[in-house]
Amino acid sequence: METNKITQLFGIKYPIIQAGMIWCSGWELASAVSNAGGLGIIGSGSMYPNILDEHIQKCKAATNQPFAVNLPMIYPDIDKHIETIIKHKVPIVFTSAGNPKTYTNYLKEKGITVVHVVSSLKFALKSQDAGVDAVVAEGFEAGGHNGIDETTTLTLIPMIKKQLSIPLIAAGGIATGAGMLAAMVLGADGVQIGSRFVASNESSAHDNFKQTVLKTGDGGTKLTLKELTPVRLIKNDFFHRVEEAYANDASNEDLKNLLGRGRAKKGMFEGDLSEGELEIGQVAGIINEIKPAADIVNEILQEFRMEKENLNNPKYNF
Repeated sequence: METNKITQLFGIKYPIIQAGMIWCSGWELASAVSNAGGLGIIGSGSMYPNILDEHIQKCKAATNQPFAVNLPMIYPDIDKHIETIIKHKVPIVFTSAGNPKTYTNYLKEKGITVVHVVSSLKFALKSQDAGVDAVVAEGFEAGGHNGIDETTTLTLIPMIKKQLSIPLIAAGGIATGAGMLAAMVLGADGVQIGSRFVASNESSAHDNFKQTVLKTGDGGTKLTLKELTPVRLIKNDFFHRVEEAYANDASNEDLKNLLGRGRAKKGMFEGDLSEGELEIGQVAGIINEIKPAADIVNEILQEFRMEKENLNNPKYNF
């Protein structure tokens, strides 16, 4: 594969980015993806400042390739995370869940490449105006926290591509080489993949959660809790209690009390399949095996190349 805007921007071999997912994306996964030629990301949103410090040090020891940190801007101790990132000279930061104007200039002054995650054309253009180096556009098929408008990746990427002049990364519903090719044909310069890497050996997710992902089929997830922060969840006991609360006209305060604290950790990291939040994308329906992250990257690349060659198939001759 020849270099493109994303491989040049990040100094990586392939335009495959592993999403920075809370409770799933520690240094083991990030370093494995970076060593395989993609861009690994440490998900800092579930880490105390000292834990992030430890993960960055271990990632630097495990790979000599570029890696990034995902920085949710709603994180309460974000200034401490930024200090840690600068201290360890992390080359790339993906910001999310907030206004990109807040920290982009400061991070760029420190020599850091900044990418912002969005779910709409409006915020893609605001991110570009804020000076970010690239944008991740995430369709509502994606797992975890998501956009409120339910715009699909298939629709979002071409809408944004028409008006964006900086590199564009597609996310949401992508787990295969065919999906990667489709996103790039629509205008993306690279892809960000989360759910597929949850079901990897190096993912820090609990094995109970990984096994549940493999069993999650068509219709097994739903975007909910839009009144708080939209999140796509597997339909477990907790999810059904949320649905029951809606049926009983629960207020926002009721929903907050039901959600409580630590549910994502309980579900994805501690493996409580009943009472935890189990965040995964719709693409879980085609994930059926846990394997090393490097094998996932290689599989995606092989299928991407094969499908690109298959564009000469007679079915396209019309």
